[in-house]
Amino acid sequence: MAEEKKEVEVLENTEAQLEATETSQEVSETKEETPKQDPQEYLENFDWEKYEEGIERVDDTKLKEFEELVEENFVDTADEEVVQGKVVHMTDREAIIDINAKSEGVISLNEFRYNPDLKVGDKVEVLIDIREDKTGQLVLSHRKARTIMAWDRVNAAHDKEEIVQGFVKCRTKGGMIVDVFGIEAFLPGSQIDVKPIRDYDQYVGKTMEFKVVKINHEFKNVVVSHKALIEADIEEQKKEIIGQLEKGQVLEGIVKNVTSYGVFIDLGGVDGLIHITDLSWSRINHPNEVVELDQKLNVVILDFDDNKSRIQLGLKQLEKHPWDALGDEIKIGDKVKGKVVVIADYGAFIEVAEGVEGLIHVSEMSWSTHLRSAQDFVSVGDEVEAVVLTLDREDRKMSLGIKQSTPDPWTDITSKYPVGSRHKGIVRNFTNFGVFVEMEEGIDGLIYISDLSWTKKIKHPSEFVAVGDTLEVEVLELDVEGRKLSLGHKQTTENPWDKYSAEFAEGTVHKAAIAEIVDKGATVNFNEDIVGFVPSRHMEKEDGKKVGKGEEVEFKIIEFNKDFKRVVASHTAIFREQEERNVSTAKRKAAASAEESKTTLGDANSQLQALKDKMEADSKKK
Repeated sequence: MAEEKKEVEVLENTEAQLEATETSQEVSETKEETPKQDPQEYLENFDWEKYEEGIERVDDTKLKEFEELVEENFVDTADEEVVQGKVVHMTDREAIIDINAKSEGVISLNEFRYNPDLKVGDKVEVLIDIREDKTGQLVLSHRKARTIMAWDRVNAAHDKEEIVQGFVKCRTKGGMIVDVFGIEAFLPGSQIDVKPIRDYDQYVGKTMEFKVVKINHEFKNVVVSHKALIEADIEEQKKEIIGQLEKGQVLEGIVKNVTSYGVFIDLGGVDGLIHITDLSWSRINHPNEVVELDQKLNVVILDFDDNKSRIQLGLKQLEKHPWDALGDEIKIGDKVKGKVVVIADYGAFIEVAEGVEGLIHVSEMSWSTHLRSAQDFVSVGDEVEAVVLTLDREDRKMSLGIKQSTPDPWTDITSKYPVGSRHKGIVRNFTNFGVFVEMEEGIDGLIYISDLSWTKKIKHPSEFVAVGDTLEVEVLELDVEGRKLSLGHKQTTENPWDKYSAEFAEGTVHKAAIAEIVDKGATVNFNEDIVGFVPSRHMEKEDGKKVGKGEEVEFKIIEFNKDFKRVVASHTAIFREQEERNVSTAKRKAAASAEESKTTLGDANSQLQALKDKMEADSKKK
């Protein structure tokens, strides 16, 4: 029975093979009329077990046709080649890709981060990563496929200047990292947009269009630019805008950049500059006090160069000048209030109304006449009250004064500071010829250097006093019209030369030491007031040598002048006088001796004459 059953099966198989052969012949005959069978359907219905056991044979023509269809439509999963697949299904984490293999493959959606719009039906390039994982699943890689093809595509895009899609992955120093065809390219911050970008993070995770601008083949570095794509369009817009520019034209623009010296305005592809002085009629310290980034503004064209590449804009010119709106009620002599906006060495500018300023010169800040700085009186931001001194509406100038708010101290100067009166003042300043002393706010007097001391020879006032010192002074002269007050300090003390005129009279002798050797002589300090001068010829000692510094000897006063405070002394006169006395004594003695000798000789002559007379008388008697 078993053998009979086996024969029946063989017979059935043979008949089936014959039917298959006949069918194959019929298909071959009607080949041109019948479309090709779907290889996937054929594969699903084919009995591989019977074919492998030889029970069911396939016509060679049909088999060859099937092999051609499989080769044409199916992928050899053993080859590491990049193939194209189709997205047939998507989950929250994966994409199912059909590559015409035995089964669909799986790719993590992380590999499509650059393409967040991926959907079913899209065609993607893939590489066989794992032919069969532990679950029997075909694992594909889109990232690897892109990497293999990326470099050729990037080079082609660069050579052909094509636009490419890129996914901004993250920030980096100086720019962004962009995924282009699977290659990490660098997008410099300056190439993101035509305007400066302050927030790079806003681009992370976005897919954008780029142009490949640079490739380093040695290091496989790629630089892309988004800015380059819009520059061409902007250049066309720029030419159109520039061609229509006219002075005085009012345009709308957007604040592109704010600097310390001005504001750059984007006029729609063309940049213009509003200088800080053209932002507001009022003084401002920085443009951000008036405008902010990305703010829309109406601006007026003030000027531009021949190429219209440098455009000067104005904002304040769109408003009426504050001086034109200044009320007619303000006139010279009026008191106005304002805020200090600028301080210079020569004065301070006061804003009395928005955009209207007046200058208070430093000389109008105080009745004082000695030099001072405006910073001594006011500070920026101070609110002050001032008197209008001059007003020129045509030239838009105004001068103010704050000292006029207080009485002029020189009004009753004669009663407060009569000549001869004594007061105390504060040293405020020096000059080579004297000292300025402040008697009170607005009243200064000058002490000439010669009126500082009765006895000291002062080369500069700083040798005698310091700024800030309090000095007692006496009013010497008063010039009300010239507003000048002449003072003296030495006049507040007794003139020591009056008492020294007798003590150091000519001929008096004093013992002192040489203080300094100076030109043509030396100085001697007889006391703290009297400094005498010893000429070189009067420094000689009795032994012929000269008196040295620090040597104490006697000096004779040979000149004393109280008016010129001049004292001249001599050491040589001390021993020369003694010599003269000795000579005089010697002369007197010699004269006395000669007189005595003369008397004695006369007596002898008398005696001889008497003897002669006697002898003659005796001779006559004889």
